[in-house]
Amino acid sequence: MKSAVETLNPTRVRLTVEVPFEELKDSLDAAYKKINQQVTVKGFRKGKVPARVIDQRFGRGAVLEEAVNDALPKFYTDAVNEAELSPLGQPEVDITELKDGETLNFTAEVDIRPAIEIPDYSGIEVEVDAVEVTEEDVDKAVEELRERFASTAPVERAAEDGDVVTIDLEAKVDGEVLEDGVADGVSYTIGSGELLDGIDDAVKGLEAGGEATFTSELKGGSAAGKEAEVTVKVTQVAKRELPELDDEFAQLASEFDTIGELRADSRKRLENMKQYDQATQAQERVLEKLLELVEVPVPEKLLEDEINTRKHNLEHHQLGQMGLDLAKYLEIQGKSEEEFDAETREAAVKGIKTQFVLDELVKQEKLNVNQEELTEHLMRRAASSGMSPDQFAQAVVEGGQVPLLVGEVARGKALAVVVEKATVKDTNGEVIDLDDEEDEDTTEASAEETPAESAEEKTEG
Repeated sequence: MKSAVETLNPTRVRLTVEVPFEELKDSLDAAYKKINQQVTVKGFRKGKVPARVIDQRFGRGAVLEEAVNDALPKFYTDAVNEAELSPLGQPEVDITELKDGETLNFTAEVDIRPAIEIPDYSGIEVEVDAVEVTEEDVDKAVEELRERFASTAPVERAAEDGDVVTIDLEAKVDGEVLEDGVADGVSYTIGSGELLDGIDDAVKGLEAGGEATFTSELKGGSAAGKEAEVTVKVTQVAKRELPELDDEFAQLASEFDTIGELRADSRKRLENMKQYDQATQAQERVLEKLLELVEVPVPEKLLEDEINTRKHNLEHHQLGQMGLDLAKYLEIQGKSEEEFDAETREAAVKGIKTQFVLDELVKQEKLNVNQEELTEHLMRRAASSGMSPDQFAQAVVEGGQVPLLVGEVARGKALAVVVEKATVKDTNGEVIDLDDEEDEDTTEASAEETPAESAEEKTEG
């Protein structure tokens, strides 16, 4: 076999491959064997039809077609390996010449990973938010904890904002009660916004036994997105009562004896959260600076596939779970379809560029992923997916996704290297020394969010 490579552009090549006919022998034998198992010829036992009879009865062309289809993937792979290419996705193959007994010639056009040169990135400087926790921040955190320990007491008066009402609901569309449109004994806090639009105005002012009817767009269920006539009946009105902010509350809500100790712990927790956010912000801004330094051509086919994947995931998974379609989502976001398309394209470009650059850094820095790092990453991904580690690991292995996870960890480590060499200052001008372990955790988290994981699947091909 002989092959040659023609560069069409920085991300696409054309392979020209010439295969001597004798190299098709194994595939021809396999083709005759396969056809033998599929056909019946009078006078011959199944599977024992001679090759010359198959040629006469079914045509030599059918055998050649079967043989070539069997052989092409191997010859293509050999040509790719010989040229040391990193293909992205599937090739476009064109058989240019097939002469029985003489030769097979074909071309294969395919997108490839572009050659990327990583410049010196040690001079990157970024600014991040300072870690500042105010008394108001602490007050808010303690108040949120206090809300969790609120109790309710029934009252004999009209419902007001903040009250907890027990209600029965019935929804009708076009005058018909929906099968899944009836619910009794639902507990609802007025003003929480957790149920239907318009329900707050409907129940406010009602006492136990009162009812009202209002129109609202259903957020889920069999008639999601449709306008429904909803009847709500209040069966109980209860007032929320908050505990006093004293030492007794501290002992009830925490392991601390005094409210002062509880507030101090709340402050420390908020500082830790803001430090984590600061580290995440640092790696995001360092990544942006790094991408500005590197020229990264993006294969158009890969980009279009990534855009389509992002749109599909949004429409059929994220929005579907919320009972929304794309049109309604854009209306809520206040965006036109053109703006949405532009933003999706921009995000896809950034995702692909990020993956290419970080993968190149992995090679440049000779970074490896050990079993412990992979296990820790798997545990985090399992937690974010809502699956147990065992379930997630099984799904990853069965789906052949282990290389994806390894790639995510490796890219996280690559970005950590860049962040470590960057100068990070907060808005007060103080240089931030990001802890190595904390840095790795946050950069790894970012590396799995920012690069397009679906693009990773395509680049493996």
